[in-house]
Amino acid sequence: MNQYEELADQYGTPLYVYDLDRVAEARHDLRTSLPDEVEIYYALKANPHPQVAGALRSGEGRECRAEISSVGELAAALTAGFRASEILYTGPGKTDGELDEAIGKGVKTFCVESLTDLQHVGAVALRHGVVADCLLRINSATASATTSIRMTGTPSQFGIDSETLVDAMPELRAVPGTRITGLHFFPLSNARDEASLIGEFRHTIAYAAGLAEETGLTLEFLDIGGGFAHPYGAPGERPVYRELRTELAAALDEHFPHWREGAPRIAVETGRYQTSGAGTLLTRVVNIKVSRGRKFVVIDAGINTFGGMSGLGRLLPVAVEPEYTGSAEATELTDVASLAGPLCTPGDILGREIRLPELAPGDLVTIPNAGAYGVTASLLMFLGRPAPVEVVLKGGKVVSASRLEHHRTPATPG
Repeated sequence: MNQYEELADQYGTPLYVYDLDRVAEARHDLRTSLPDEVEIYYALKANPHPQVAGALRSGEGRECRAEISSVGELAAALTAGFRASEILYTGPGKTDGELDEAIGKGVKTFCVESLTDLQHVGAVALRHGVVADCLLRINSATASATTSIRMTGTPSQFGIDSETLVDAMPELRAVPGTRITGLHFFPLSNARDEASLIGEFRHTIAYAAGLAEETGLTLEFLDIGGGFAHPYGAPGERPVYRELRTELAAALDEHFPHWREGAPRIAVETGRYQTSGAGTLLTRVVNIKVSRGRKFVVIDAGINTFGGMSGLGRLLPVAVEPEYTGSAEATELTDVASLAGPLCTPGDILGREIRLPELAPGDLVTIPNAGAYGVTASLLMFLGRPAPVEVVLKGGKVVSASRLEHHRTPATPG
């Protein structure tokens, strides 16, 4: 019996297993692929588990900082040991209540998506007697990469349209309670390859330099976004970026000759790259059925457990790497079936017509590279099923086991 089988027997399924040693390896790989001066922000939306996030905060090289977009993520970041004064708060719909809590707890830096968003931040900052440092998120009119998941260049709730920035700057600069300290870009996610990632970063750096010159904005902080790739819910290895460090430094030298002295500070953001490979989802086969010639393997993990980033609008089928107990006797992928979850909806499919071994009820199936966008990006409360247990390993030993709970509490007006 291997360790996954032992954990599944002990804690039940579905079950997430996170390996902190693999988190540390991913942190090391990203840190060494970037110039030493570049700051890394971990996007807690990828996996807000405090022990996972905490393993990313400290380690070899300079500390990683946190990027959040809710007070729930703020609580997780503070629990993980991140300092509030170094957290970047983002998102297009910050409410007064959320801003009041964040600023009250010491968050100083906000990414703003519009003039009104900036005004909301400023109004709350004034009530607290502080001035908030604000990055203007830019929705660029142009981009470099033509593949990957585009995050810019179209009408969007995210960012200020770059072509309007020059005219908008006087009003943006005049918002009380705020100080515009830099620019924030996030043009793509999950770059196809290293050349695409480098091309996008080069384009962003040049574009930012041009905007700063056009607007007369002295950049103290430039966040060039992310795009670091990783397989998701399918077998595969984390890419190693061998040219990025040199190419990124060259682009920054060309457009911001004093960046190594912190003028401006340069930052990147990452989520799945540092966490996806550290997580595995364990699930058991509940039932096997054939319908009009098609086989369905029904498991106890569905889109409520592994939603394929359904919470982010990306419902993706997955491939699996089988591990099993029970009656399965061979590892050959000799069967073709759809992998279905247990929910009462035809959308609860984790893989359509994929190759599997011959499975039987009770067999264990593992979904690899599931450490990002798992529990909290899934339809967790749908049909009222309990959340999966999350087990954390370090050095091969269990250091914690916990489960998120959802329950109804009384609400008061106001």
